[in-house]
Amino acid sequence: MFGGREAQEVVRQCRRMEFSGDIWPVHPNATEVEGYRCYKSVDELPSGPDASFIGVNRLTTVDIVRSLSQINAGGAVCYASGFSEVADGETLNDALLDGAGEMPILGPNCYGVINYLDGALLWPDQHGGRRVDRGVALLTQSSNIGINLTMQSRALPIAYLVALGNQAQTDLAGVLETLVEDDRVTAIGLYIEGFPDIQALAEVMDRARERRLPMVAVKSGVSAQGASITRSHTASMAGSDEAASALFERLGIARVQDLDTLIESLKLLHVHGPLRGNRLCSMSCSGGEASLMADTALGRNVVFPELTPEQYDSVTKTVHELVSVSNPLDYHTFAWNKEEDLFATYSAMLACGFDLSMLVLDFPREDRCNLEAWNPAVNAIIRAVDKTGAATAVVASLPESLPEAVATDLMENGIAPLCGIRQALDAVQATAQIGAAWRRPVGGATLPGPTSPLTQSVESLDEWQAKSELASGGVDVPHGDRVDSAEALEKAAQSLTYPLVLKACDAKLAHKSDAGAVIIDICGIDDLVTAGKTLFARHPRLLVEEMVTDTVCELIVGVRQDPVIGPWMLIGSGGVYAELLADHKVVLLPVQNDDLEQLINSLKINPLLKGYRGSEPGDVSALLAGLQSLARFSLEKRDTLMELEINPLLVRPKGKGVCAVDAVLQYARAS
Repeated sequence: MFGGREAQEVVRQCRRMEFSGDIWPVHPNATEVEGYRCYKSVDELPSGPDASFIGVNRLTTVDIVRSLSQINAGGAVCYASGFSEVADGETLNDALLDGAGEMPILGPNCYGVINYLDGALLWPDQHGGRRVDRGVALLTQSSNIGINLTMQSRALPIAYLVALGNQAQTDLAGVLETLVEDDRVTAIGLYIEGFPDIQALAEVMDRARERRLPMVAVKSGVSAQGASITRSHTASMAGSDEAASALFERLGIARVQDLDTLIESLKLLHVHGPLRGNRLCSMSCSGGEASLMADTALGRNVVFPELTPEQYDSVTKTVHELVSVSNPLDYHTFAWNKEEDLFATYSAMLACGFDLSMLVLDFPREDRCNLEAWNPAVNAIIRAVDKTGAATAVVASLPESLPEAVATDLMENGIAPLCGIRQALDAVQATAQIGAAWRRPVGGATLPGPTSPLTQSVESLDEWQAKSELASGGVDVPHGDRVDSAEALEKAAQSLTYPLVLKACDAKLAHKSDAGAVIIDICGIDDLVTAGKTLFARHPRLLVEEMVTDTVCELIVGVRQDPVIGPWMLIGSGGVYAELLADHKVVLLPVQNDDLEQLINSLKINPLLKGYRGSEPGDVSALLAGLQSLARFSLEKRDTLMELEINPLLVRPKGKGVCAVDAVLQYARAS
């Protein structure tokens, strides 16, 4: 431990956790720290330490790291700030990396790591954890949030806490590589602000899946969008945060929105692992709690299925005659404080085979009330779980209504103690999502990651040029031609089939409909000549095309490059509804057909594709093929592609294909 006050606190925390290994404080002036002999420098140490905490200024940090590396030390936490996060720190950051060589370092600008399994703490502050034999690992880019997570009183067993700091050398994927191999780790929770290496993260997630180690993440912040030009709907509809969500989904990491849900998800995973599905049952002695459970499920990907006749009869035999049996179940207070009656009801519900059975049970305040009357319910649910083996949780409707001692006892008996109805159902949704990801086939194309920054000048193609590019990539576009005179317009029309569409062809004109630069449903040469006069009066070049008249639905498809994650595709309701309906999803490229089909099925517009109310179904096979052609085109052009959008992509009836009737395409060109 190198340094003064912070290093002394590290020694103190190791003693508090009863660390059994050697501790070697290092300080040039002190003779002892917390009863341990103090060494003057690295040169005086008995050998290379397995792990070091360096709590000195940034300049001295570089010197100590170099000295440790030269004696083959195991690794070091660099506590000091003032490296790459400040204007004058880049050179010092390079020196730090050079001095470390092959020795792993964590940070800089980093609190360090807590190992609650072995009682080893390189952590210069208070924390709220305790020694455990197994538990979850927490990785965070915020040391303070890491401290806060250890202060939870919800019975979450924490095995590791790692603060990542600047990730100058060892990044998120590097830490995960180590944790994934520790069989004592049951799940991993992440609090992150960005992704330093997408491909390395994907590789370690493959190993995590092999080990059946689930992960849940909270991600804050939205990184800057790669392309600065925002002429399309895609740019305003989705950004890097949606690309981040797509990355989590691709990697099988459940993304949650707050620390409450992170904790509850990790408890559920610690006890039961990823859930097999989202089919739930709920039991409570209150109609209000039953209603809250049912209401909170709305808008979440969880369901409370109705009981089958056999299940209904089985549960009915265990409750009072005035109880109306349903799911969620309000079993009233007739059986309260009667352990055998409760055991019978709980066992009957747990035997129904739900993916998770939940007992809503709020406990009274320990400082003012007596918990004795709650013991029969606790005993009954523990016995019912022991009898049926069903995945079960006890849910307190208020987070503070589940005492930590009770929660710990439940967890030791194979029951997940969950705090808060909303948090519980969000946790169920997250853990079921991981289960679904694990059921998908292993494999698929490797994520390419980001390209080099596209800093050259931007070339925006007009619609005719953009469609010509797309057609060369296998994307269907309407028959048509670009013209610059009335004579050329009439000549072009001779090879086209009416009705026609006439529109301005100008790369600077982003939304032609809004500018009155589109005329549709032109049914003859006279109408075409009139339309041509109208548009040529304002625009030098026009695009004339055959009009698609048998549309089942309109989609928007956009491709952009995230500067950290790489290429992604947006798919959603298109045409004038693109932004109005907010009906879109983002997927990373390359993408498999199964994932595309799942995305399409999740859109609000999907019923139209299936054949809504007797209408013709859309050509989904052609849609999937068209999207894959667009994905291949985008990946082939990714070194220069800044933005691509088709709006709308018309889906025609089954067997007739799809057609891109408007397109925006931008390339980065060398100046």
